[in-house]
Amino acid sequence: MVRMPSRLDQPLVRPVVWIGSSKRDLVALPREVKSSFGFRLYELQQGKTPLDIKPLPQFGSGVYELREGFDRNAYRMMYVVNLKRALYVLHAFMKKSKFGIGLPKPDAEVIAVRLQRARELDKVD
Repeated sequence: MVRMPSRLDQPLVRPVVWIGSSKRDLVALPREVKSSFGFRLYELQQGKTPLDIKPLPQFGSGVYELREGFDRNAYRMMYVVNLKRALYVLHAFMKKSKFGIGLPKPDAEVIAVRLQRARELDKVD
């Protein structure tokens, strides 16, 4: 007898919540970058950890960065995983500075504001 897969056999997938313009910003990136970030975001939804994540301790625990290089440019996507209801994407952008590894101040400010919004949305009633 052949057993047909059921819905219960599918891995649990955490929902994604896009904060601010993060989805629109991601969509505006090159196709290859979107594809890479999309694949790794799906891994995160399944509870897997991509190999190349970078923690962002300046925002507290659970905030991470995905990095991608394409066509001599650097791209970043920030997200938070340690909230209960969902995986929250905070920001996606092309890093403009070619020097230094630090996060540009305007982007850090956007992430901080959006992280606060994600925490508010995640509060359990």
